[in-house]
Amino acid sequence: MSTVRGQKLDIVQQVDLAGKAGYDAIEPWMGDLNAYKEGGGSLKDLKKQIDEYGLTVESAIGFAKWIVDDETVRAQGLEQAKRDMDLLAQIGGRRIAAPPVGATREPGLDMWKAAERYRALLELGEAMGVVPQMEVWGFSKNFSRLGESMFVVIESGHPQACLLPDVYHIYKGGSDFAGLKGISGQAIQVLHMNDYPDIPRESIGDKDRVYPGDGVAPLKTIFGYFKAAGAQPVLSLELFNRTYWKQPAEAVARTGLAKMKAAVEG
Repeated sequence: MSTVRGQKLDIVQQVDLAGKAGYDAIEPWMGDLNAYKEGGGSLKDLKKQIDEYGLTVESAIGFAKWIVDDETVRAQGLEQAKRDMDLLAQIGGRRIAAPPVGATREPGLDMWKAAERYRALLELGEAMGVVPQMEVWGFSKNFSRLGESMFVVIESGHPQACLLPDVYHIYKGGSDFAGLKGISGQAIQVLHMNDYPDIPRESIGDKDRVYPGDGVAPLKTIFGYFKAAGAQPVLSLELFNRTYWKQPAEAVARTGLAKMKAAVEG
């Protein structure tokens, strides 16, 4: 849904697009789902629409501030996460992104405390039936690298702890893709799939993401690491390319799916 975010489709239109374009699953933004409910939309009807297309809701994009040091803000973040996961569960959602919102600009966040906070989020998710995934953010001053994010996953000590990696963010953060070899297949359930052009990581931005196969990312190598680790993550196309946003949503969706398939087959 990030890939067609610029077309400003509502959640019903997004589901319709994904179903008609031939996708197996969706990864909605919680803001869109909340807007649908607040506008009088029926979650039951939305789930019916999703089911009729044979789609699953493998993940969702949320921005709750569950990891910050400020206790009041963190408590509010957990409440937001609870509301988000409740809505998500009602449409059959299985997982939700847990990016380090609020811990991106200032370095020095205590990693042990971050792990404790992630465990608290996981326990909340366990009660809601939704798994929060620790997300790598390449621009974060604390969790830009695979090792930093995996520290939180491992030290949370929770059996459902998992990582949400992103091809672009791994490059942006400076980690070597070979680090994926050291991560259990069970620890990666969803991958944000994209590619990027030959731009230095210090200056590359979200808007520079391109279709899989149209850039220089070592996708074949990445899939090889997954295969060796026994990982079979759901591939969720996540682009923020302004050029694609100006094109018809269905054309973008179909092109993205075709290029993902071609990249995997290669």
